[in-house]
Amino acid sequence: MKREASVNLFQYWNRLRDGRPAPRRTEIEPADIKALLGDTFILESDTRGEAVFRLAGTRLCAIYGRELKGFAFSSLWRDKDSRLVTRLVRSVFQDKAVLVATYDGISRSGRTVGLELLLLPLDGGQENRRALGIISSEAKPYWLGADPVTESSVETVRIVDPDREPMFLKNRPAVSVPSLVPGLEGPAADTAGARRIRHLLVLPGGRSE
Repeated sequence: MKREASVNLFQYWNRLRDGRPAPRRTEIEPADIKALLGDTFILESDTRGEAVFRLAGTRLCAIYGRELKGFAFSSLWRDKDSRLVTRLVRSVFQDKAVLVATYDGISRSGRTVGLELLLLPLDGGQENRRALGIISSEAKPYWLGADPVTESSVETVRIVDPDREPMFLKNRPAVSVPSLVPGLEGPAADTAGARRIRHLLVLPGGRSE
């Protein structure tokens, strides 16, 4: 996690949960994160179990050139990444995992911008699965918001254990996407001490006592 906006939202979420797997949706106070609201969003699981946008900030909608509310989260991604992203989001919903990913946003005219995604679980019960997220850019190119991003290509993903790694997110390298593809043989890069949960790898924290 390298973007300041991601770190700030994580720290806010971590304070709210206070040792629980996730805070309740009703505990999120928009006024507390007003500087981040334009880049934040909330996902919910629809009747098919698919993650869809319940809310999306104005800056985020401007990046994609459309109102995102009601659209499937998987619709942001290239076909080759859509299934992977769907599985990762399902882990956030079901296992209260924290997801960090970097990806390239590719605009309608072929321009590229580096983006970072943070997705945090919210406690809404089995029938009301939701997650709080933020997407922030590495830079602010002049065209961002005018030339809509039409597809996204995943670069790296991390599943974070927030109980072990709350303050060291900037210090651990991400794992490249191929290392997390189910069925891939051989050890993944930088996965010493990792534990597997279903199809995911959870990396140990960087803290030393």
